Amino acid sequence: MTVACREPSEHSDAPGADDATTGAFSATDSGWSYAGGLTLANAAAVLQASLALPLPVDGTVDVSGLRHADSAALAVLIALERRAASEGATLAIVGIPQPLRSLATVYGVDELFA
Repeated sequence: MTVACREPSEHSDAPGADDATTGAFSATDSGWSYAGGLTLANAAAVLQASLALPLPVDGTVDVSGLRHADSAALAVLIALERRAASEGATLAIVGIPQPLRSLATVYGVDELFA
């Protein structure tokens, strides 16, 4: 099941704007941010692409730009937490949309995103 994680933006008529298979992490001075969908259809590619980015210096990963998600999004976030732990770092995942937070509660992994 895929859930819409936020209201359509003013740019929702842009090509691919509602495509649940399009999304990526980007690195900024203030950490990482995610925009787009994160579902089973693109989770492996998103996770693989994230390996090319150094972990954010401040440890912040903002996923408030997440538009569509399913349980694969949780798996990617858990994998990022594991990567950080293996590199001796910690992550603070912020901006988790309520539908994804609810899914994390159902799966019993919500404490990872507190």
